[in-house]
Amino acid sequence: MTARVLIVEDDPAQRRILEEMMKRFGFEAVSADSGAKGLDILAGTTGGQIELVILDLMMPGMDGLEFLERMNSVRGHIPVIVQTAQGSIETVIKAMRAGADDFVVKPISPERLRVSVQNLLKVNALTEEVKRLNKKVGGALTFDDLIASSAGMAGVIRLGRRGAQSNIPILIEGQSGVGKEIIARAIHGESERRGRNFVAVNCGAIPENLVESILFGHEKGSFTGATAKHIGKFQEADGGTLFLDEVAELPLDMQVKLLRAIQEGEIDPVGSRKPTKVNIRLISATNRNMIEMVKAGEFREDLYYRLNVFPVMVPPLKDRKDDIPALVNHFITRFAAEEGRKVHGIEPKALAMLQLYSWPGNVRQLENTVFRAIVLCEGDTLEIQDFPQIASLVEGYEVKIPELPAIPAPAPVGAGPSRSTGSVISDGMAIGIPAVTDGGHIRKLEEIEADMIRLALHRYRGQMSEVARKLGIGRSTLYRKMRDLGLDDDENGRSTA
Repeated sequence: MTARVLIVEDDPAQRRILEEMMKRFGFEAVSADSGAKGLDILAGTTGGQIELVILDLMMPGMDGLEFLERMNSVRGHIPVIVQTAQGSIETVIKAMRAGADDFVVKPISPERLRVSVQNLLKVNALTEEVKRLNKKVGGALTFDDLIASSAGMAGVIRLGRRGAQSNIPILIEGQSGVGKEIIARAIHGESERRGRNFVAVNCGAIPENLVESILFGHEKGSFTGATAKHIGKFQEADGGTLFLDEVAELPLDMQVKLLRAIQEGEIDPVGSRKPTKVNIRLISATNRNMIEMVKAGEFREDLYYRLNVFPVMVPPLKDRKDDIPALVNHFITRFAAEEGRKVHGIEPKALAMLQLYSWPGNVRQLENTVFRAIVLCEGDTLEIQDFPQIASLVEGYEVKIPELPAIPAPAPVGAGPSRSTGSVISDGMAIGIPAVTDGGHIRKLEEIEADMIRLALHRYRGQMSEVARKLGIGRSTLYRKMRDLGLDDDENGRSTA
């Protein structure tokens, strides 16, 4: 999304020069020929879209200093670059004390102005990101902090705000990567439990033998290895909100205990002689069709209706593509700062290409795609060639993707077929996965499984949904196996807001 700059300048010639400069720099210019009109624009319906102000100090009527004093009450702080023909120290001090962020002297150098605008927009974006992160950590994130202005998210935000006003159990449904946890955090941040603990648990990532201990806790000596008392997630969230992500992955025996905890408001830590009362607000999330799971006997019907009291369906990114420009700019600012790269935007053609793609991995995939592009980018703006994987999948765009290194077929071990390596035939070529060691011994299953997953990741270019589908396992199972086997999950190891 192009940054919008407000130019407040009474001189028509100077105003036109600044407008052309902003357009050449890739920004959208909005002009006002007086301070009063500039304030009206900031207070109007489109004022919230203004990200920076270029202000002339010496104007008839309301001068620049008075504009700065009154601007804070109209719009709060946004970056301001002050320009004047009088470059005295006293003038600079007055402008800075009134709230200006930078100062340029007429005639303005285009390069000096470009650097100033880009730096201030970047600093402002980073400041907003820090505020958002602080709110997230402090349990005070609200729906106003989300990047979700599309029509597809309006219903989600409306339902979320209504649900936040009650202690009603909420079930957030949606595909993997759509941002279910960030919705849950916003509900918590707008509820009466704001500022208290928000405890997130990924039910699909917990080993089955540890689910009860992690959720409900255990007493010292309650089982082998329990060397100390452990407070479970329910007690950790006491007084706040417990978020159970991928709740459909819970084993059936744990579903019974979860149902009792919700109904009675108390839990039984492993090894404890008496139950413990807890006061939590429960929000669950799933990317599966739980009705079908109930019919198949894979999920308890009574627990499902306990969780699904207030359902919220988050649409996939392909159904809310209006959010893509703002999300891309958000990720550019974040990753450019993290990686120390001087990338400040994206070319319109590249952004148009991203909006044409279907994004099966949703916001998480978009986040990782921008992260990869930031690393690949050699200039200060992301271009089509920085998105080779996406360009190869969108009609009308083509970028040559470097060939992945071939996995050579290993030499046969032993003399007979029983001592040869197992192999997979792909495109007429043997891609070897050894079944035996050099010494003729059978390899461990986990080693062969790791090779197979690694092969699938190479073959399908890190498209996790496709990898899981071809291997015949669920995505959560694939992630868990990759973690257990120590494989590097570059494509999906990061999460999004």
